[in-house]
Amino acid sequence: MGTHLSRTIAEGRAFTQLVGGRAVDSLSGERIDVLSPSDGKVFASIPASGAADVDLAVRAARRAFDDGPWARMPAVERGRLLTKLGQLVEKNGTELAALESRDTGKPVRQGRADVNATTRYYEFYGGAADKIHGDTIPFLDGYTALTLREPHGVVVGIIPWNYPLQILARVAGAALAMGNTLVVKPAEDASLTTIRIAELALEAGFPEGVFNVVTGYGRDAGAALSGHPLVDYVTFTGSPATGAAIQKAAAENNRGVTLELGGKSPQIVFADADIDAAVPVLVNAIIQNGGQTCSAGSRVLIERAVYDEVAEALAERFSALVAGPHDADLDLGSLINPRQRQKVTGMVSDAERAGCEILARGSIHADAPESGFYYAPALIAAKDTKLAIAQEEVFGPVLTLLAFDDEADAIGIANGTEYGLVAGIWTRDGARQHRVAKRVRAGQVFVNGYGAGGGIELPFGGFKRSGHGREKGFEALYDMSATKTVVFNHG
Repeated sequence: MGTHLSRTIAEGRAFTQLVGGRAVDSLSGERIDVLSPSDGKVFASIPASGAADVDLAVRAARRAFDDGPWARMPAVERGRLLTKLGQLVEKNGTELAALESRDTGKPVRQGRADVNATTRYYEFYGGAADKIHGDTIPFLDGYTALTLREPHGVVVGIIPWNYPLQILARVAGAALAMGNTLVVKPAEDASLTTIRIAELALEAGFPEGVFNVVTGYGRDAGAALSGHPLVDYVTFTGSPATGAAIQKAAAENNRGVTLELGGKSPQIVFADADIDAAVPVLVNAIIQNGGQTCSAGSRVLIERAVYDEVAEALAERFSALVAGPHDADLDLGSLINPRQRQKVTGMVSDAERAGCEILARGSIHADAPESGFYYAPALIAAKDTKLAIAQEEVFGPVLTLLAFDDEADAIGIANGTEYGLVAGIWTRDGARQHRVAKRVRAGQVFVNGYGAGGGIELPFGGFKRSGHGREKGFEALYDMSATKTVVFNHG
């Protein structure tokens, strides 16, 4: 089953972090075991850093920004380094895909897709680095006023475990393009490709201290980073509760933050939709990465006239889904750890006790190790929109179906959660497409489709509990910089 590389990648390796251009262990010497979610077995280890390690990394980034060549380097030169990093990602793509797949449990083909998107991020921001301009402002007679876009300084990126390669790239690409230096703290469950990318950044020619990585638990390294007084800006992708804690810590130093905090994203299927085209997209939008995706289309709202037809088509596809080891390249892999599996199991059980019907379940491959963290995909019919299964992020391969009566009802249900990250609209009616897209509260809205292969060029972020600030596209470059106004009095 699978390939030799994906089974043996990084076997037994004691990974180090990267601080000030050097590979270092934690000061304490303590380490964290790295488990493969596919079989639950230890295959590598990473340093368990604490506040003292974080302080060294932040100071290295501070020196690189204040005293090194990076912030004063012409933007076109920064862009060339980012482009070179993208080329190295592509060159080492087979290794990175296998490493990402083994570390997170996702199928190898998805690891390859993540590598492709990662390459595009560095290419995009490499090309965008010298494209952000200031303005001249009409002002009083005898004055010339203009604005400059300048880097914040030291930017912290706290990276989640579900898409380490891609989310690192969208943070690092924008931050580095604007001339910031970077300290990254990947999730302890999936740190390996972040470390490898930092090594490739050195190989590409980034100056020492520009791209630093510290590994460790969120309660230790993450907390110390978000509240460090020498940090100028913080980005975080993860849960709303952790996002609130990070924002509070950053607020102690009056620092800005960009937060992407998940969603309960609806896909609205009207009676006139092309159902044959919609159904495979609806399924893929929830099983990709085992449903462990912030933008997962986890609710399908179906107009009553076609509810039975759509539910039956989805049930047929769900029944055929198979989860298995990452290197088996099946429909989906495992969940990231036992805690996540327990959470998903508990939410589905609670939904059943509340009267929800399980319309269909996928299966777990017979060859999947019992020690792996697998969960068979579940399709659930929910009659009450206020149940947790219809309101809260499950972060697993669980799709909830809800019926609606008319356009107003659909919009009310779609907006009826605390989240507002992504939405999908399925209808052939052009006027309705525009009406609903404007009224749905979501940072991204897709019409007759869902997702965009990474969507590198498309601003991404949420409303309400889904966070604030924007990543991806040119919009991220504005978040990763500050406006300076300069006024000349020349008489």
